[in-house]
This record gives sequence, structure tokens and C-alpha cells, in this order.
Amino acid sequence: MKELVADFFNHVGEGLKIAEGIKYTGSKTFKNVVITGLGGSGIGGRIVSQWVANESQVPIYSNSNYSLPNFVGKDTLVVACSYSGNTEETLESVDEAIARGATLFCISSGGKLIDLAKAKNIDFIQIPGGLPPRAAIGYSLTQLTVLMKQVGVAQFAPFKEISSACEMLQANLDEIKATAKSCAEKIHHKQVVIYTEAMYEGVAIRLRQQLNENAKILCWHHVLPEMNHNELVGWAGGHKEIAVLNLRNEDEHKRTKERFKISGEIMGRHTDNIIDINSKGSSRVQRSLYHIHLGDWISVYLAELRKVDPIEVKVIDFLKGTLAKI
Repeated sequence: MKELVADFFNHVGEGLKIAEGIKYTGSKTFKNVVITGLGGSGIGGRIVSQWVANESQVPIYSNSNYSLPNFVGKDTLVVACSYSGNTEETLESVDEAIARGATLFCISSGGKLIDLAKAKNIDFIQIPGGLPPRAAIGYSLTQLTVLMKQVGVAQFAPFKEISSACEMLQANLDEIKATAKSCAEKIHHKQVVIYTEAMYEGVAIRLRQQLNENAKILCWHHVLPEMNHNELVGWAGGHKEIAVLNLRNEDEHKRTKERFKISGEIMGRHTDNIIDINSKGSSRVQRSLYHIHLGDWISVYLAELRKVDPIEVKVIDFLKGTLAKI
């Protein structure tokens, strides 16, 4: 997995080249967008939907289920993301989208999803296969961002924005890896909780998923300001075995900055392991990619400390195999 994390820049570069071939032929007069996908295939949609939320003239919904929201219909663009092309939840949601007359676009490395797209003349883009889905985020983020630009949802220039983000990451790579290794050491043998501002929730979910799959640990995440209205009270039951990772960004709301400070004082009564990780970058895309890449390194360094195989996901394979028999 270390090699795959290091290959992130190559995946992004190749992904941008592939994205040049996106040919969207559907309607541009849709009233809403749904990006549907799960796990490593779906996290790109959640992140990109937050990147464009403040620019889009139509609502964007990130879906992680068999079914689609009731509002989906002929005025909806549904983007189906399944790295393998065989994710049963995504395939069922695609059938539902077709039945409702929605416009579809598919992103996959192959499988049943690409076969379906070809058979029904649905627009699609095919990305390289052979990776764990969570390691293919460089491909999914690029395809989704360029597609959102093509359909008029994103206003920023995706090729320039993502390329400059990668240049920034590469320039800071030694620091990123050193920070990640230090964080992994601090959270080893701890119960991890991740906090960030609401507009970066997709990034926090990505880190949680990476710690789940690569480091084989349970952890949770929440966002500010919402956690100040519920979870903060739960810190009355906090203890020193909890480690807090705060994913901080310079464009946080000014009141949220104060909330982080006061929340830290409250949590600090129960744990002395509160780690602020400040992103770098001049835009939401750059700051998100900074935390994503740093978080990926944290997960593999923690896997090393725990002496677990970051690639292995036997429990998921067992679940899928068992479901296939039902």
C-alpha cells in the first residue's frame, strides 16, 4: 500500500489525461445531480460535491445506498461510480435511475457497469483497473471534477487546480511524510476521533475509511459546528486513551475557529493527545488534497506500527461472498 500511496501523483496525472476524453452528451438543463457510489469508489463523489457546492446552481447529493432519493427523475444527472463495476448497491441504483428516466454517466474500470453503459449507449469513462478501490482516488477525483466542469456545475479550472495542488504536495512531500509518521506514532494504541469543519467532511470520512481499511482500527469522525450541539457533551465520558485529530483549514468560518479553540479546552480536560493538522494550499481543492495525501500516509505508517497488512480486506471479501450466495 505504501507504493500505491506514493503513486498518487502518477494516478492523478494519468487521470487528468484520461479525463480529456470525457464526452458528455446528456442534457445540461438538469435540476439536480446525484453522485452514487460506496466506499473507496464513492468517497470521490462526496469530496467533489463539497468542492463545487458553493459554485453550483443546482443541488448535488452524494448517495451511498441501493436506492436513490425520491426527487431523482428526468431532470436529474446521476453519476455512477464503481471502481470494479460490480458493486451491487451501485448497479441497483443505476437500474433505478434508468427506470426513472434520469441522465446517466458512469465511471468505472470495467465490470457490469461498463457493459451496461455500452449496451444502453450511456456516457462513460473507463479508468485503469487492478487497484484496491481506495487506492484509485486519484482517478475518481479527476474524472468527477472534470465532468462537473463539463456539465457547468464547477466554475473553477479543474486541470489547473488539481495540477497545481499536486505540485504543492510534491514540494512538501518530506514534511507531509514526517508529519504523518509523527501522527501515527501519537495515535498508536489510541482510540481515534477525527474532527474538521463541515465543508471538509468528505476529507474526514476519507481519513476514517483509510484508518479502518489500512490500519485495521475502529475510529469515528464528526464536524464542527454540529458536534458542539451534541458530541461535545459526550466528552464528559472522555478519557486519556482517546486521540483527537483536528483537520484544520485557513478558510474555516471565523466562529468555527473559536469553536475549535474552546472545544479543545473542554476535550483537553480528558486527554492530552489533541493534534491539530493544518493544511496547506490556496484553495479548497488544494487544502483537501493536502489532508487526503497526508491522511493516506498516516494510515500506512499506523499499519506498520500495528504490524498489519494494509492491503488485506478479507472481512469485506467474506461479506460479498456470503451475500452472493443469498
